[in-house]
Amino acid sequence: MSYIHKTITDLQQTSPAQAEFYQAVEEVLDSLAPILESNTHYQQQAIIQRLVEPERQIMFRVPWVDDQGNIQVNKGYRVEFNSALGPYKGGLRFHPSVNASIIKFLGFEQIFKNALTGLPIGGAKGGSNFDPKGKSDGEIMRFCQSFMTELYRHIGPTTDVPAGDIGVGAREIGYMFGQYKRLTGRYEGVLTGKSLLWGGSLVRKEATGYGVVYFAENMLAVNNDSLKGKHCLVSGSGNVAIYAIEKLYQLGATPVTCSDSTGTIYHQAGIDLTLLKQLKEQSKTSLKAYLEYYKDAQFIALGDYPDDGHAVWRFNADAAFPCATQNELTLADAQALLINGCKLVSEGANMPSTQDAINAFIEAKICYGPSKAANAGGVATSQLEMAQNSSMQAWSFEQVDQRLQTIMENIFQTAHQTAVAFEQPGNLVLGANIAGFKRVADAMLEQGIV
Repeated sequence: MSYIHKTITDLQQTSPAQAEFYQAVEEVLDSLAPILESNTHYQQQAIIQRLVEPERQIMFRVPWVDDQGNIQVNKGYRVEFNSALGPYKGGLRFHPSVNASIIKFLGFEQIFKNALTGLPIGGAKGGSNFDPKGKSDGEIMRFCQSFMTELYRHIGPTTDVPAGDIGVGAREIGYMFGQYKRLTGRYEGVLTGKSLLWGGSLVRKEATGYGVVYFAENMLAVNNDSLKGKHCLVSGSGNVAIYAIEKLYQLGATPVTCSDSTGTIYHQAGIDLTLLKQLKEQSKTSLKAYLEYYKDAQFIALGDYPDDGHAVWRFNADAAFPCATQNELTLADAQALLINGCKLVSEGANMPSTQDAINAFIEAKICYGPSKAANAGGVATSQLEMAQNSSMQAWSFEQVDQRLQTIMENIFQTAHQTAVAFEQPGNLVLGANIAGFKRVADAMLEQGIV
């Protein structure tokens, strides 16, 4: 049994029933074979075994009172995976799908994503199976206060700095920060994604969406190409999708799709960004309402698509940006994209493509930007927010955006050059995984067995 296979088998026994976590680990470890074979000291020092086990896992109950006076109980999580490079950093996700496997896969990915930024931050993730949808502000506030009443013991500006993720925006961050301040008596940069009124950073909301497009532009630049004039498919309609669409327009591309939990909009003339923001950021309504404004648009309801896949990927386009959720792009979707002329995939969501889909992209030798590299703009800008908090400064939109562009270019170059060095040019999955692993693993070696 190979070293990698044994590691995964042991993990399945010690951490049972965590499919998403196994998927993330296997995807990374498979691509590490070249560096593990040529550097036996990583095996001798059990770096892989130490990497796949979090330094700390915190699980707790979150009791809160709804508007009818009923007591509700949710589960809370914070998995602090690795702090070799700096304090733990990673978002909090509030969504009914959240469980230990989801949080561990996200936290494991975060180790390598954060390492690729070149910034001094470790990897973590957290959240709850609480669903903010349909809840009043009062209910969300009471939940967030209860959540922070436990979490505050484990975080701090030089220990663990959570951010937002799905279901956690400036409102939720505000309620949690207020409770942290109330419990500790300290006003410090313990959370990122804060309001601009009290320590937030410009570009933070836009960062992941902008970053995934900047990464795509860097992939194309290798072949003296650009996004200008390209037709693009985008999934999702949250912050990542909205601001990916915004940046695509700014760079001269035409995004023609978006999606939500009810279905997909296809608008050949280009998605109306102003209307999309109105529907999703203000009205918070289904994308089907888009048809009330554009009769030439098409709406495909979720479940109406008969094939093993998703309607959002079944249109002719030059590039695809999966920005919704994990495993949203299947092998059938990948094959449809390739048949329809897609030459680039840049991932805005975390692990949005299944392993079979990833293999299809790599085999076809299209430009493929894996999420741990392509969507690192969010956490990078979170660290820039930490830097502003520490120095008591506020940078302009242009200053932060320029730093973001530089970071995304550096991430691409690091992954690209590593792939070339290991004789697999263009394989950014291998390049990103090896580059991120090497930075973390070497730091762990220098710090001893901890």
